[in-house]
Amino acid sequence: MTFKHIRIVLSKFFFMKNFKIKLSFLPIILCFIPLLYAQNLTIATYNVRVENTEDSLKGSGWDLRSPFVTRVISSHDFDIVGTQEVTLRQIHDILTQLTDYDYTGSSRDKKQSGQFDPIFYKKNKLHLVESGHFWLSETEDKPSIGWDAQSRRICTWGKFEVKETGSQFWFFNVHMDHKGQIARLKSTELILNKIKAMCANDPVIFAGDFNADQNSEPYQLVLNSGTMKDSYLVANILGKVTGTFNKFNPNTKSDQRIDLIFVNDRFQVMRYEVLTDSYRDENKERVPSDHYPVQIQVQLDGNL
Repeated sequence: MTFKHIRIVLSKFFFMKNFKIKLSFLPIILCFIPLLYAQNLTIATYNVRVENTEDSLKGSGWDLRSPFVTRVISSHDFDIVGTQEVTLRQIHDILTQLTDYDYTGSSRDKKQSGQFDPIFYKKNKLHLVESGHFWLSETEDKPSIGWDAQSRRICTWGKFEVKETGSQFWFFNVHMDHKGQIARLKSTELILNKIKAMCANDPVIFAGDFNADQNSEPYQLVLNSGTMKDSYLVANILGKVTGTFNKFNPNTKSDQRIDLIFVNDRFQVMRYEVLTDSYRDENKERVPSDHYPVQIQVQLDGNL
């Protein structure tokens, strides 16, 4: 039942003139009221792999993978997805194929040629209220390399409103450095502090490629924050669970979850799953990216 249908039912109930009939329907109506303030969303994180010549020589170039990356997004019907390692050309390719989506995000190098960590979202379902970014470094307000990181890293954030209900939530999307252990820990600390300062008690998603698994210090730092929870641990239902870094090999076996989605207690996680979609090219099984996307289905507590 949609939000519109619930409103119709409630309006008819309140205009009933027969008190006895109205009283008999009251327990049912009371069950509907919480639904006015809740919204189901499909949320994901997906490192789509930056386009590069080396991948093309091995048969996994962006031009070949692009239709399958967008097919994953469309077939699983993501309402919002934080992505990593995306160039401006790749953004344009994704939006050309997925016309129902828009994005927010800036290059980590503050150049059109640099990598983005954009958040894509359904235009007909979500409204971007405000957005921004900061660098994962000691000088967060300008392009910079932090601590022992090898590359510039950025956090893209957006505040979104569900058009149907007016419920709002925040999404922080990140790609942690692949070399700097201190940088990953300090970056996690920085983002948690930003969430605390910016979001008050609002619903929050903190997701991305952490380049560190569930046994790492950054992961434990998030869990011990007292606010954010690993969606995998609190999900009502677990679908397929596997390591999320596949190295372009669909037969890779691992339990290392380096692509993570954390939520606060304003979300109820109904289902968690690692999506292992593949395709065939010249009789060879291939995967759309060297990472598997992680998808969760949640119910958002929309009480504002």
